[in-house]
Amino acid sequence: MSAAETRGPLLGCIADDLTGATDLANMLMRGGMRTVQVIGVPAKGAPLPDADAIVIALKSRTIPAATAVAQSLAAFEALKQAGTRQYFFKYCSTFDSTDAGNIGPVADALLAALGAKFTIACPAFPENGRTIYQGHLFVGKQLLSDSSMRNHPLTPMTDANLVRVLGRQTKAKVDLVPLAVVREGAVAIAKSFERLTADGVTYALVDATEDRHLLDIGAACADLPLITGGSGIALGLPENFRRRGLLKSPAGAEAMPEVGGTAVVLAGSCSAATLGQIEMFAKSHPALKLDPLAIAEGKSSATEVLAWAKPKLASGPVLIYASAPPADVAAIQAKLGRERAGALVEQMLADIAAGLVAMGVRRLVVAGGETSGAVVQRLGVTALRIGRQIDPGVPWTFSLGGPRLALALKSGNFGGADFFAKALGMVQ
Repeated sequence: MSAAETRGPLLGCIADDLTGATDLANMLMRGGMRTVQVIGVPAKGAPLPDADAIVIALKSRTIPAATAVAQSLAAFEALKQAGTRQYFFKYCSTFDSTDAGNIGPVADALLAALGAKFTIACPAFPENGRTIYQGHLFVGKQLLSDSSMRNHPLTPMTDANLVRVLGRQTKAKVDLVPLAVVREGAVAIAKSFERLTADGVTYALVDATEDRHLLDIGAACADLPLITGGSGIALGLPENFRRRGLLKSPAGAEAMPEVGGTAVVLAGSCSAATLGQIEMFAKSHPALKLDPLAIAEGKSSATEVLAWAKPKLASGPVLIYASAPPADVAAIQAKLGRERAGALVEQMLADIAAGLVAMGVRRLVVAGGETSGAVVQRLGVTALRIGRQIDPGVPWTFSLGGPRLALALKSGNFGGADFFAKALGMVQ
């Protein structure tokens, strides 16, 4: 069957946050798959866009597990009705979760819905410094549990052993495909899957320390109904469809459309990478830091922030941020509570974004998965076309529908120190 004769998406993806969905969509585009990102669960019966891959972006990483499962199954049903051939559950390359979920519960539910008995779990993304060895996740040279993720305000990761972490989230059997097997290539990896399935294993963590390992792991997953992992695994998936004659060879990068308007950077992430990006950008651009305590007390409002920004926008982009070092975040959470503090910041930045767009801002760089989700929801964006990559894992995206917006939606840990200026330099 030729690509022209196919019906429905080849790959249907469910991502647990917005920036993770964008990261995955970027990877699939790089592999030559026409990809559209849909924001939130599509309305029942609504047709999905025509594309080789559909990525449905949820905001389910930190919500109660039962709600995350319900949303993920609703997204699955929408993809199933569209005739999807294979499914992908995407989570963060740092395996962000708690012992209660939501990775295990969602994966359990999707496997049950498909009637499948086995899948992998592999958040590795060596290009971005995420590697797995003997089931332990490394962020750069550090174990996950020694990295800045140990102090994440919502999902602190204090255990680097992902076999153990996932094992606490599911009643199913979890095991490992070690690096020694992965180095033997796709055939050896696939045979390992068969042996593990015969032993009653449901989830196999898969080691990966180089991008070429992801290509082999992806090839070994060609016949799995469901794949779970980070965006790195998507490196090896397009070629599976191409080998079967279902996908054309990759085309060249599309031209970046001009969107006009003014530009802004909004940051809610408290990751070390984002803090460094804020420090660099603020040296040469107007910057305003939000105070969550002042917001909670009604002493800071979106109206006041917009009044600060308005006269400055004509001269260039401005930065508005609520990001803070771990100690400051902990102090704020002690006073407001973890959930309330996060919700106040997200709502404030979303309201600011809406006000800025009303003032003519058309290019927005947003740092932080939760922040990006809140901003896109407030702006009423329901689907995104994927543009060129800015830094590994982060492309420019363009809203489908009006007003035309250019959005760079960045996971907190991604991007180089000059990311904000680099991103804004790519789109006019």
